[in-house]
Amino acid sequence: MRYTPHTPADKERMLQTIGLSRIEELIEHIPRSLREKAKISLPEGLTEVAVKRQMAALAAKNASAQDWSFFLGGGIYHHAIPSAVDAIISRSEFSTSYTPYQPEVSQGTLTAMYEFQTLICQLTGMEVANAGVYDGASAVAEAVLMARRLQDGRGRVFVSRALHPQYRSVIATYLKNLQGVELVEVPFTKSGATDAEFVAKALDDKAMCVVAGYPNFFGVIEDLVPLRAACDRSGALLATVTSEPLSLALLKPPGAYGADIAVGEGQSLGVPMTLGGPGFGFFAAQKKFVRSLPGRLVGETVDGEGRRGFVLTLSTREQHIRREKATSNICTSQSLCALAATVYMSMLGKNGMRRIAEVNAARAHRTKERLVKEAGLTPVFSGPFFNEFVLKASGWAGRRARFISDKMVPGISLSEWYPELEDSLLVCVTEMNEEEEIEKLVRNFQGR
Repeated sequence: MRYTPHTPADKERMLQTIGLSRIEELIEHIPRSLREKAKISLPEGLTEVAVKRQMAALAAKNASAQDWSFFLGGGIYHHAIPSAVDAIISRSEFSTSYTPYQPEVSQGTLTAMYEFQTLICQLTGMEVANAGVYDGASAVAEAVLMARRLQDGRGRVFVSRALHPQYRSVIATYLKNLQGVELVEVPFTKSGATDAEFVAKALDDKAMCVVAGYPNFFGVIEDLVPLRAACDRSGALLATVTSEPLSLALLKPPGAYGADIAVGEGQSLGVPMTLGGPGFGFFAAQKKFVRSLPGRLVGETVDGEGRRGFVLTLSTREQHIRREKATSNICTSQSLCALAATVYMSMLGKNGMRRIAEVNAARAHRTKERLVKEAGLTPVFSGPFFNEFVLKASGWAGRRARFISDKMVPGISLSEWYPELEDSLLVCVTEMNEEEEIEKLVRNFQGR
């Protein structure tokens, strides 16, 4: 961020322009406890160099993936990003604070969106994809709203408890004030997968859709066959949610299982973690549902002279059509992040992405085996996994200081969302976790 000081007169004029009397009024909507926590006290009259030094010292207190060992997943993943990705998306024609969604958007931007949609279709095995939405959580909620549009007269939404807890929370928020919609929580089994027997018994002619992670929050790769069969019998739609899309380079895609809607978070495809955001949501579906897609979709066409071109084909948002006819009130998307994913996937290609996915899976499985055999941790679930797994590590919190001393975050504690999984950790291993880091992780759990 640039250091651009203002005089008191400058500030007063700006405040007058927006109708405020104090700068603090700009952030009064943020709870006081958070404002006090984030308060930065700087002496008056510091030079630019001095301010930068103080800011750098404060930033250095964060645990960064540059000098810490992260075994964190759960929706945001640490992956290698080729330098060319940032170089390309930083070009001035792409890097803009303006979201390109108007009809006059440039052909270059439309081409990039079209390529993004194509790549998402190839990755998910689905027939159509839109140009992206805010993030994985809102993509899931929009999938449920889309199911509601398609399933007139049905009101029961079955959501797997093995779906990301924050995604489930966003779904509940979206549905909170809607009439005639009931949220049904589907338990998970000892394998860590969605309870397919529960789904088979519970689905009836009121079932609107089934929402399940693929892989789910525990890293377990769901068997979508019984879920698809149950949906077919009842007439419900099947929506899959993927927060680690790199896994789809190795797994059978949701489309091959007959999923009706496949959504997820795309951050792991070339977007840095940056303190948990920004990321972007992807949204794909079967072609017959294309007119119910939220957001916008770019199509290919020819102009009056027969030259190939691209255009915003479907943009049924409330900014373009009457609100009551809009498929969504989503106003924009994370276009620059979606562009980064497009560049990332294009550079790696199908073989490159599969190779990285194989490295992820191999390292994760090897790490789990070592933690169980050499450090005595207990597997919590028996289901197959990609690069995340859950282990019971009784008493690990007592050794937290040791992990911190070694600049290591061993995983995500699950007890906050799953009281029955006390002392359980969600551990993620990617291509960024080298062998010496894994060795140190094992030693720390051994108490050595």
